[in-house]
Amino acid sequence: MIGIFDSGSGGLTVLSAIRDRLPSADVLYFGDIKNLPYGSKSREELSLLTIQAIQLLHERGARSIVSACNSVSASLAISLFDAIDIAPEHLIEMVGPTVSFFRKSPSRLILCATPATIRSEIYQSAFRMIGKEVEYVAIPDLARAIESGAGEEELVQIITQAFALLSLQDFDALILACTHYPLAITAFRKALGDSTHLFDPALAVAARVERQLWPRESGYGKTQFVISKDSEHFRRLASQLFPEKSYSVEVLE
Repeated sequence: MIGIFDSGSGGLTVLSAIRDRLPSADVLYFGDIKNLPYGSKSREELSLLTIQAIQLLHERGARSIVSACNSVSASLAISLFDAIDIAPEHLIEMVGPTVSFFRKSPSRLILCATPATIRSEIYQSAFRMIGKEVEYVAIPDLARAIESGAGEEELVQIITQAFALLSLQDFDALILACTHYPLAITAFRKALGDSTHLFDPALAVAARVERQLWPRESGYGKTQFVISKDSEHFRRLASQLFPEKSYSVEVLE
């Protein structure tokens, strides 16, 4: 069984991309809505929340883990191998597959993410390792606004303010380095126009999951959701993204 975790509903975009490639995989998804957003947390807080999330998934039978949260660094996850019974090849995070996708690309890149992801420099450092520089923009409050079901006008305003001092004409691709952001594609288009390609890392992650975990993770296509706090927004989004899929939702509180 594949375990996926995120701070809320953003990781559903990753699950959707994985489902397109591995429809028969059994998946357990943990949405830590009680502690969202991860993007504003300190490294110490993220460390504890990551450990707790992986332990929950592991204890419930997940042997392959997908960290669907860009704020959780690869180095933090890797440091857990000895503490938790999980092999390196059974853990997939967001940064590596995304950077690998652009390894041979001449595209001029700009990245937007939560403040925690930008502060960690996990993307900037990883791109430098392949000889690419990437511009970046932190967008405070956007993930929280999306998670709370804010209207499109509010989302457009947040995005517009974040990019006010930048010209996207200087870039070929904008990496949406928060799993919540693809849920606001229309707002991004309205705020920024259509001239820059919007890249969703979930696509690169899903390709990595298929390559690394298939066929070991073949099953019955079962989907289970566990959330740390009930959320009508989460339930509504899950029903929209997986309208033909039967699933269960368990609330921990």
